Amino acid sequence: MAGVTTLGLIAWPVVRGGPQEKVDALAQAPEASAAPARQVDRATALRVEVVKPRKGGQQRMTIQPGTVHAFEAVDLFAKSSGFLKTQSVDIGSVVKKGGILAEIDAPEVHGDVEEAEAAVQVAEANRGKIQAQIGTAQADSRAAQAAVAESEADLDRLKAVRELDAKRLERATELFARKAVSRQDIDEHQHILEQSLAAERAGKAAIEKFKVQAAAAEARVKQAEAEAAVVASSLKLAQARLARARVLASYTRIPAPFDGVVVKRNFFPGDFVRSAVNGTDSPLLRVIRTDLMRVVVKVPDLDVPLLSVGDKALIVVDALKGHQFEGTVARLGQTEDTATRTMRAEIDLKNPQGLLVDGMYGRVTIELTPPGEELTIPSTAVMAHAPDGKGVVQVVEDGTVRHANVSLGHDDGVTVLVPGGLSADDSVLIRPNRGLTDGDPVVVLEGK
Repeated sequence: MAGVTTLGLIAWPVVRGGPQEKVDALAQAPEASAAPARQVDRATALRVEVVKPRKGGQQRMTIQPGTVHAFEAVDLFAKSSGFLKTQSVDIGSVVKKGGILAEIDAPEVHGDVEEAEAAVQVAEANRGKIQAQIGTAQADSRAAQAAVAESEADLDRLKAVRELDAKRLERATELFARKAVSRQDIDEHQHILEQSLAAERAGKAAIEKFKVQAAAAEARVKQAEAEAAVVASSLKLAQARLARARVLASYTRIPAPFDGVVVKRNFFPGDFVRSAVNGTDSPLLRVIRTDLMRVVVKVPDLDVPLLSVGDKALIVVDALKGHQFEGTVARLGQTEDTATRTMRAEIDLKNPQGLLVDGMYGRVTIELTPPGEELTIPSTAVMAHAPDGKGVVQVVEDGTVRHANVSLGHDDGVTVLVPGGLSADDSVLIRPNRGLTDGDPVVVLEGK
């Protein structure tokens, strides 16, 4: 065996130069090794390990520590100062959205509500009163306008009567000239005409009187409407004050912002609670949402270019041994921490059974590059790399070695892509032997 090895070393050409020259020399080595001295007994053939090119490309992953956080966390403060009247929850209490967790005793706030309600009632009563005044003024205006119309119609009648009396006087005067009537008849007709003229003047005066009354009624309507606008504004103001008072009163009751769990409390019933408006930094309660959790991962700078929203992730939490959670990257920080050269990524996980707890940590595996159709071989199987992406590997065919020129792709240090030169059925030496030339017999180790 020592002789065989020595012979192999003697027959193998000395390769010098750059990567490309090494590849060329390896590719040409088979022709230079066809001497009869290379014939060896298969019983003494070199034993080698081989591997089949794997289809699926390079599935690039990043494995980083991750921390579980509640999807939402809220500190609940009081906006109204007062004594803590009731608090129906404690640490660990499960709460439902909208449920009242605590109530502040603030009687002056509720007094403001009652006062505002009374002001609204007064404004509404004034609005009803002014509406009645408007109705009365409009009725007076319509009555005055009707009286004007009636007086104008009556004036037309009086004019007709006066014209008739004037004609009668004219005929009586003609008859008196012919001695057909007495002077007394003339005087009577004259008197009647004067009465008609007086009635006509009275009718005209009545019309002016009713017009004045109509104008006064219309003015009262406009005045009432103006007062109604003032009353309406007063009502809106009172309603706004009532709404504000009710909002302030609602601040005395602390509702749950979402379904979750109480994780912190700072007060007990009877404690005086200062309004958050006054600068207190102690919340009544802290509530977190636990039906959905977010896992925070710090991704290294080298992996950031390959990271995208939607990438698949597998989370293994240390405290939940053997339990895996599948998810996808939900959001990216889009900025790197200059101190650690990492970028924040978040993965949302549903937590219906409550297994995940805020603060847990574990290992997060993110698939940066999904599997493809390319062939890969171990990086150790490549004898030499050239700058143009060419390389040489050793392939076993029918118990002998053959050097194969291949195209090489990305090498991640474990596997290398082989776009061309190999098929999935080839048997490639995992660790090439530079002492072997084309045609040398080898024995493939069993199970390899």
